[in-house]
Amino acid sequence: MKLSQRICQTEASRTVRFSTLIDQMKREGKNIINFAIGEPEFETPESVRQAVKEALDAGETRYGPVGGIHELRSALARQFAGYGPENIIVSNGSKQVLYSLFQVICNPGAEVLIPSPYWVSFSQQVILAGGKPVLVNTKNHQLDCAAIEKAVTPETAAILINSPNNPTGAVYPASDLKIIADLAEKHDFCIISDEAYEYFVYDGLPFVSPFSFENIRDRLIVIRSFSKSFSMTGFRIGYAAGPEEVIAAMAKLQSHSTGNVCTFAQYGALAALSLDQRILSERKREMEKKREIACAYTAGLFPCIRPGGAFYLFPDISEYLAKTDTDEDFCTYILENTGVAVVPGRAFGRAGHVRISYGISENLLKEGFEKISESLKNLERKR
Repeated sequence: MKLSQRICQTEASRTVRFSTLIDQMKREGKNIINFAIGEPEFETPESVRQAVKEALDAGETRYGPVGGIHELRSALARQFAGYGPENIIVSNGSKQVLYSLFQVICNPGAEVLIPSPYWVSFSQQVILAGGKPVLVNTKNHQLDCAAIEKAVTPETAAILINSPNNPTGAVYPASDLKIIADLAEKHDFCIISDEAYEYFVYDGLPFVSPFSFENIRDRLIVIRSFSKSFSMTGFRIGYAAGPEEVIAAMAKLQSHSTGNVCTFAQYGALAALSLDQRILSERKREMEKKREIACAYTAGLFPCIRPGGAFYLFPDISEYLAKTDTDEDFCTYILENTGVAVVPGRAFGRAGHVRISYGISENLLKEGFEKISESLKNLERKR
């Protein structure tokens, strides 16, 4: 059977592909310290789980509105001045939100600017929509606004901004986001703002969304998720906020793909929005403490730009590549020799790096870095 050119041109997720080896080692009974998973260790809040149980007991197990239950969309809309439920769509995680968005804004050959390094699925989802990802390198993980403007062409349909960033943890300042907003208005393209890590911003820095610039709201789509902020990764609930015509188009597409998101899970998301903010603040403080631990260890091993948010480090491991050749080989060496899993940087468009998630327990974090440190000494002795 012949496969479509579209799927043949698409790469499988490199992070998923690497996880196959991790799963195999686990099945063999080996203990794995997972620095590869982009998931906070915190438990889903009790109030969220209780709301789901109550929804199940109340019989909320049938089809629901394609775009999400009205109560949830209304609550989400209150985060965005001037928006109502018609400006919100709830989907199966922010991954589906992004997929649907590219499908409705990309004509064949449409270009989407993506600052690099970038989350693995961004470029492939653009390709699946018939578009062309245009990768623009960052400077020290910050936006290179001049390079972005040079990359704009008549075919530019959108730019995708991800702050705090996966995989680098970079947080983009308001000044740079304002430049991007002005460029979008000047050259008539959309801004997609992936804000999955909005709660994880450190050093007293404010989280800044492009939504704060009122003049570009008619060309802005904000993507957020319950996965990271509320430790609800398994719930698969993400959402988009944007102009009504874009949201309606996404709902049309969703009506033919997945239909509604799990109905009772949405009541858990609704409960999450009423969560005591002190809980979120405490979790952020804990993650910031882990960042300090991770940065202290990494400083003695690799060059690494200090992240301002999310829960990732993205160090340069190129000095260790003489024997291992690629960052994938390096990650395999570390995994097989230490039982510590990290993700190769080429998965995120930047070879010679690895992504390390420090969103695990403090004890495992320290143990994992100690093992990596010892393994690197052995690697140096082999050279």
